[in-house]
Amino acid sequence: MARGEFDLIAAITERLPATGPKVRVGSGDDAAVIEPGDGAAAVTVDAIVEGVHFTLPEFPPEAVGRKGLAATLSDLAAMAATAGEAYVVLGAPIEAEDETLLAIADGIAAVAAREGVSVAGGDLVAAPQIFLAATAVGYEHGAPLLTRAGARAGDLVGITGELGGAAAALGLLSGTKAEGISPERRDALLARQLDPRPRLAAGRALAEAGATSMIDLSDGLGADAGHIATASRRRIEIELDRVPLAEGVAEVDRRGGVVELAALGGEDFELLATLPPERLDEARSAVGAGGLELTEIGYVTDGEGVSLRLPGGGELEPVGFDQRRGSRSGSAGSGSGSSGAG
Repeated sequence: MARGEFDLIAAITERLPATGPKVRVGSGDDAAVIEPGDGAAAVTVDAIVEGVHFTLPEFPPEAVGRKGLAATLSDLAAMAATAGEAYVVLGAPIEAEDETLLAIADGIAAVAAREGVSVAGGDLVAAPQIFLAATAVGYEHGAPLLTRAGARAGDLVGITGELGGAAAALGLLSGTKAEGISPERRDALLARQLDPRPRLAAGRALAEAGATSMIDLSDGLGADAGHIATASRRRIEIELDRVPLAEGVAEVDRRGGVVELAALGGEDFELLATLPPERLDEARSAVGAGGLELTEIGYVTDGEGVSLRLPGGGELEPVGFDQRRGSRSGSAGSGSGSSGAG
């Protein structure tokens, strides 16, 4: 027999890690009570919905929980914030099995424990399909919080990690054949969807190394670079042959559109940052200390918009996932948008 609402909430709460020192009153009361201390706070909210951002059973329930919280924390990484608390709303049909919902909670708990986040509250509601909405709060620590609006003409453009893995993983999950790919590479690609990693440490490292603006790559390189260009009132020039590709992407996309997949496919949750040329080596060292590479892929100039230059000449239209218009060119129809205040 299925648990009632409050019994299920209690079972979910038991699965979550202990709250941190800033939380005076956590989950279980009408509201959480937080003692943030000094400095500014960044607040963001994100949601993933069944049929839009994931499908069951291709996504195990644990992966839904991991992705839902990780995507929200990625926004804090883009602000160079230290993650603090999260508040999670889980919606599900009445007929959803308790085991499914508890497994989603296990995924949330795994990310919260790994990233040092206190899940300080939330709600469980009936809904036509499963969705997970997470609000996360991060705090200024060391360097000031970053926004999208600080890029300056002459800055270089860099990205952490590799691109294309999340879009290739969608292909694998939807049944695309990938002959010749090793099991290790296949698992690594699938992890970009099933267990994404917010680049929180890299975000703080980039801010401390002098980054002038930053964004996480959730909707695609072209679209997200456009957000920085618009907010900063500058133009961003990107050389696509310099963009590092995740291993295994070429085996999944046999059509030859590997560069396009990396540029337009979203949900890699890497960081795109602008920084003065004289700070590039420092930034590379700082990011490298956390096991990631920082790759220079372009520069900022006066003007407006984004140029994605293809190898051999020509340009790629900098489109991305749009929650109101659906899939983008080169994608499988999934993306992760967000809104917040920092």
